[in-house]
Amino acid sequence: MKPLTVIGFLGSTLDASKFGPSRWNKWRPSVALTMHEDLRVDRFILLHGRPHSRLAEYVAEDIQSVSPETRVDLRRLDFHDPWDFEEVYGKLLDFARAEPFDPDAEDYLVHITTGTHVAQICLFLLTEARYLPGRLLQTQPAKRAEDGGAPGRWTAIDLDLSRYDSIATRFAAATEESTSFLKSGIATQSATFNRMIDEIERVALRSKAPILLMGPTGAGKSQLARRIYELKRLKHQIAGTFVEVNCATLKGDGAMSALFGHRKGAFTGAVADRPGLLRTADKGMLFLDEIGELGLDEQAMILRAIEDKRFLPVGSDKEAASEFQLIAGTNRDLGEAVAAGTFRDDLYARLNLWTFRLPGLAERREDIEPNLDYELDRFAEREGDRASFNKEARQRYLAFATGPGASWPGNFRDLAASVTRMATLSPKGRIDMDCVEAEIGRLQRLWSGQRDDGTDLLSEILAPVALAEIDPFDRVQLAETIRICRKSRSLSEAGRTLFAASRTRRTSANDADRLRKYLARFELDWPGVTQA
Repeated sequence: MKPLTVIGFLGSTLDASKFGPSRWNKWRPSVALTMHEDLRVDRFILLHGRPHSRLAEYVAEDIQSVSPETRVDLRRLDFHDPWDFEEVYGKLLDFARAEPFDPDAEDYLVHITTGTHVAQICLFLLTEARYLPGRLLQTQPAKRAEDGGAPGRWTAIDLDLSRYDSIATRFAAATEESTSFLKSGIATQSATFNRMIDEIERVALRSKAPILLMGPTGAGKSQLARRIYELKRLKHQIAGTFVEVNCATLKGDGAMSALFGHRKGAFTGAVADRPGLLRTADKGMLFLDEIGELGLDEQAMILRAIEDKRFLPVGSDKEAASEFQLIAGTNRDLGEAVAAGTFRDDLYARLNLWTFRLPGLAERREDIEPNLDYELDRFAEREGDRASFNKEARQRYLAFATGPGASWPGNFRDLAASVTRMATLSPKGRIDMDCVEAEIGRLQRLWSGQRDDGTDLLSEILAPVALAEIDPFDRVQLAETIRICRKSRSLSEAGRTLFAASRTRRTSANDADRLRKYLARFELDWPGVTQA
């Protein structure tokens, strides 16, 4: 076993006693910890101030008498004010840095039973930060008063909390609860999305830096931003309000006033002072959705407000201050906007520390079913009337919703609207097959003008399983081929149209045969394509 060194403060009250035989009837922490049969202390670094030098010597003598193998190392550490945290921490840090610790050759215990509360806290922090490379040591008197100066009890505390099963389990449960909170309790199945939410949860609770949420409209940026705010408020990390701004609505001269406020009389119509949205978000969170729509002047002022927490209201000669945390959202590629000169590169660099891209619903088809249940619950809360699917109708809707025929261009907004329509139109709150078929037809009509990959056309002649196996690139090419075929009077005419450029570079060509072989790759033929 390696030698053991204990580091601790002299207890000016707990270790004190009259020098005489009666002192052994009192539990004195510094002396008692060297009396345990199961704790061999080879060296005791006893910290004390000048006023207690004599007491330190008495305690050292008593330690030697009960534990001759323990070498007491008296160290004087004077504080002008032992209750001044800054002074105590600073001097203990200097002590820790100067001490030639050798964890490979010695074990260390840091005794936190004695000393002022400030000293105990500083010892804890320095041990946690590994300036003092050991474990914490707590000692207690015996439970029965008649035991007098008995050694009492001692406990070593390892700050690696993963070693404590019950604590590790509770931390894991708390982390899972926080992650579930950000997902609004939805049991999402997408592994990629779940990993991203785990990372957002860690960033949200450990950092005050701006967060940039990217993704298509309707992917859930606004809801996630609000959940991040609510999580930080739940953890007492934020006290102010949540302020959401759609930057696409801030145009012209009113943008500056809305964001940064104005003074009375700053411009025509400014009949009173206006605090502005940044000041409203003081001590809270500001969510700038579609930040890519802000003008360059507003971007410059936002950058300064992020970095300095100060800005100049319109018409004012005095700066205003606001301590807010920023979340920005965008459906644009800000990197491309910087290259095009429509977004400031310095603001983008400031926002780009924590960037997360929220996938659209079509990229998370495995999460459609749990979100379907979530939207049904939201409908019930909002309308006070619960609706549910029958088994066949639910299976039919999910087969369509998760299949290649559903593009979900509006993402979760499309799904929420779809559920609301079915729940509202369902007979007696029961969504049946007729209701689902009508909704599927409605969605297909709504999306027909928004699709460019030919999926609707292909779904007429291919089974869903076959369509799902075709890559997006091939899907677009095949759809265009079918369109040309349906406009042509024969296989040969369609071939000549499709291969018009390449056939000029060949001495002979059988365009009809070439087209026939192309269709056969997908188990299609001319009659099946043109007569469907």
